[in-house]
Amino acid sequence: MPESAAQVYARVVAAVGPDGRLPMPPAGGWDNFPWTVADGAVVPRVLPPPSEEAPRHGEGDRPCSSCEGFDPDHVVWEDERWVLTHPGGPSGLPLVLLLHTREHLDYGDLDDDQASEMGRISNRLVRIMEHLPHVARVHANRYGDGASHFHLWFFARTVGLTGVIGSTALEWDAILPPVPEDVWRADLHTVASKLANSGGDARV
Repeated sequence: MPESAAQVYARVVAAVGPDGRLPMPPAGGWDNFPWTVADGAVVPRVLPPPSEEAPRHGEGDRPCSSCEGFDPDHVVWEDERWVLTHPGGPSGLPLVLLLHTREHLDYGDLDDDQASEMGRISNRLVRIMEHLPHVARVHANRYGDGASHFHLWFFARTVGLTGVIGSTALEWDAILPPVPEDVWRADLHTVASKLANSGGDARV
C-alpha cells in the first residue's frame, strides 16, 4: 500500500533526533557541497580555485562499471539498447531510477535514433511514475561529472509533501528515512510491468 504524505511525515517525525532534526546526509562532507556553518549561520563555502578536470569513470584508463555489467539485482527493466536500474535499495523519495545506454556513450554521443528512443522511454517512464497515486511529479536530471557512460536520473516526489519540491527534492532524498521496502518493491514492479507493455522486459 503506497504511503500518503501524512504517513511519510509520521515516519520522519519518528526518525528525528532529540533536536527534532534528521541527520546530515553524506553529501554534507563532499568537497563540492556548497554550504558550511560560520558564526552560527549557514553560509556558502569558499569557492576553490580552478584546477584540472579529473577523468570520469569510463574515461582514459578508469574502468566503466556500466560496461562491466549492471548488477542484476538492481535492474528494473531492460531491452537490447537500454537498461533501467535503481540505486540498490529504498530511497527517501518514493522512487529513484536511472536509465542507461548499454553502449558506452555520453549524452552528446547519442545519434538521432538513440535520442528519439531515449525521449520516448523517458516520456513513458515519467507518465507511469506520475500515475502512481502517491507521486506528484517526477524530476529528470542528468549530471555526468562522475561517469562518462550515459545515465539519466528520475526522482519521484510524494504528493502533498509540499516541503519537498523542486530542485531541493534531490537533497531531501538523501535526508528522509527510506521508504518501506514492500512499498518500494511494489512501485518498482508497477513501473517495470507497465514499461514492458511498450517493449523490453520487466525484471522486478
